[in-house]
Amino acid sequence: MANKKKVIVTGFEPFGKHAVNSSWVAVQELERLGLGEAVDLHVCEVPVEYQAVQGLLPSLWREHQPQLMVHVGVSGLATTVTLEQCGHNNGYKRLDNCSFCPASQCCMDGGTDCIHSVLDMDAVCQRVNDSGLGVTVSVSKDAGRYLCDYTYYTSLYLGRGHSAFIHVPPLGKPYSSQDLGRALQAAIQEMLKLLELDPKQDARCNHKQHQQQHEHF
Repeated sequence: MANKKKVIVTGFEPFGKHAVNSSWVAVQELERLGLGEAVDLHVCEVPVEYQAVQGLLPSLWREHQPQLMVHVGVSGLATTVTLEQCGHNNGYKRLDNCSFCPASQCCMDGGTDCIHSVLDMDAVCQRVNDSGLGVTVSVSKDAGRYLCDYTYYTSLYLGRGHSAFIHVPPLGKPYSSQDLGRALQAAIQEMLKLLELDPKQDARCNHKQHQQQHEHF
């Protein structure tokens, strides 16, 4: 099919207490389900390493030039599938899988405090929840100041806001891999519909979010 939309979806490798990372399991389930014939879906597992993210994301954006890049991560506190509205530049103190954290504790020196996705996550959330999917979706403005938030900010910067981040709970708490795959499919399909309606929005946001520290991974 000509003029297919290209979408990249990433999940993270295991780390810490997450011997199985539900984000990558959910992304593999999404790959099995697909996003429809009009979408060329590419999936990728991301290391839980700051420096690896800095190397991998520019190459993904450059090589694939996707309409949308969606990153999926696990949150040990989440009980819903959570859509993150924005990524943050500062506050990266936690060590990664290589026992490393950025000396500056930020993504981009001189970058804005936060960058918002061009997508209205409240609208995506409402559409998915109204669809009768059987998986509850919510919205957050704090992706946790670890690799999830770091990856999201970097991707929002590189993709000029054409990125999304979705936190999923650990497997079985309460959702199965099949549930999470269906939720990712529904959310991303709604995101693509919104991009068709309003493809050019200002992604940059300079306001300061109050900095809640959540245990997002």
